[in-house]
Amino acid sequence: MSSDLQWLLLRNSNSFIVKRVPEGPVFSREPGNLLNLNSFKYSGLANSKTIAIDEKAGNIQVVTRKTKASPQAVGPAYATASVRPRSGGRRALGVAAAPAKRGYRPDLRAEGRRNVCNINPVCWSRSNSSRYLALSLSATAALARISALVAAQGTHKASPAKKLRGKKAAAAASTA
Repeated sequence: MSSDLQWLLLRNSNSFIVKRVPEGPVFSREPGNLLNLNSFKYSGLANSKTIAIDEKAGNIQVVTRKTKASPQAVGPAYATASVRPRSGGRRALGVAAAPAKRGYRPDLRAEGRRNVCNINPVCWSRSNSSRYLALSLSATAALARISALVAAQGTHKASPAKKLRGKKAAAAASTA
């Protein structure tokens, strides 16, 4: 069955659809959907080539389907690349960008500077060249998903102690 026919059958009636706002966007919880949007481009069910990025046992795993695998092969049909915990954001971004660079899903490749600047006006000035790099890398869905997982794996800084103000501060100063 073709991907287009699968999408026509699945787009309005699958168990992963999340409709919260009547006039708003329609989201999806399906595995392999990078932006969690109910669209053919990001669908993990209808596309023959999907990129699934998940966290399992502390490792970030990028799973792609092998293009020449037979339909009956379930386990060997998938290629998995994993990123060790605390290996850094650059390595994780490189692993996520590798399938798009090889031409697996070229629509998920990072957009050029012109497209990024049209989307986000922060990079309009030439002084923000360092921001441009961050914008162009996070412009794709795969890179955005893996960036969020790397940030979630990091250690969080403890919140500072709350300062006393007003009557409580005066009472604490008089007792000290």
